[in-house]
Amino acid sequence: MRRWLAMIDEATAPPADRPPTRPDRWRRWWLVLFALVIVVAAGFAVGRRIEQGNPAAAVPSATSSSVSAAPVAPSPSLEATAKPSPSPSSAPPLQISGAVPAHGQGVFSYASQRGPVLGAKGPLRRFKVAVERGSGEDVNAFAAVVAATLGDPRSWTGTGQLRLQLVPGAEKADFTVFLATRDTAGKMCLQGGTNIRVGGVPYTSCRTIGRAILNLDRWRLSSAPYLKARIPIATYRQYVINHEVGHELGHHHQGCPKAGGPAPVMVQQTLTLRGCTAYAWPTRNGKLFTGPAV
Repeated sequence: MRRWLAMIDEATAPPADRPPTRPDRWRRWWLVLFALVIVVAAGFAVGRRIEQGNPAAAVPSATSSSVSAAPVAPSPSLEATAKPSPSPSSAPPLQISGAVPAHGQGVFSYASQRGPVLGAKGPLRRFKVAVERGSGEDVNAFAAVVAATLGDPRSWTGTGQLRLQLVPGAEKADFTVFLATRDTAGKMCLQGGTNIRVGGVPYTSCRTIGRAILNLDRWRLSSAPYLKARIPIATYRQYVINHEVGHELGHHHQGCPKAGGPAPVMVQQTLTLRGCTAYAWPTRNGKLFTGPAV
């Protein structure tokens, strides 16, 4: 193309001995413009070939000043990434939520049902169950927990030396298991000669003659040693029933027989484990489990 342009330029160049005329100057500008048009057209044709035949050639090089978007990794499928959400904790509660009444009406409602005889051998002792009105607790539900605890083979009836039976409130019984608010429990225990106050507040439960009196605060809130060991409230309830009924059956407070071992049920576990671990039952391996007298 350059040679062709040179030939045109030589053929049309004015003689060297005279200056070019105005038409000659316009002719030169026209030739330059014509050459530029040819160059642009050639570049456009090359660009079309690149676009149609080799797309990769249009990507800027690594040294280009253009910024290209980072490649996006393909999103994994939901099936591959979906994981089962963790199920809510099913751990049993350590305490029962909600406010606990400090005092009730001072009168009791009695369970009306008659239960089966609990235990296989030994003399039969009958008991009743009562809940203070205004405590917010259901007497039949409380009676069911008491009967289930005392009828467990690990409880007092599991020794083969005693039988127990729940009877309606209108009938005579050997003893009664009461659930009372802390103020009422404090009064009932003090009348029987036992002060259950800790820091000026009725705290523990107690037994007086013919009465196993359970403090509503402990029934709903458990005790410090059980909470520290993260032991469920249901286990504490089994302990406190067995402990107070144990007093009614003639058993006294005991100590820890072996540090780190289970605590006999007559240890005052509401206040201290005395170096043992919490244990809610009077028997172990089918035998009465005891500790040293205190």
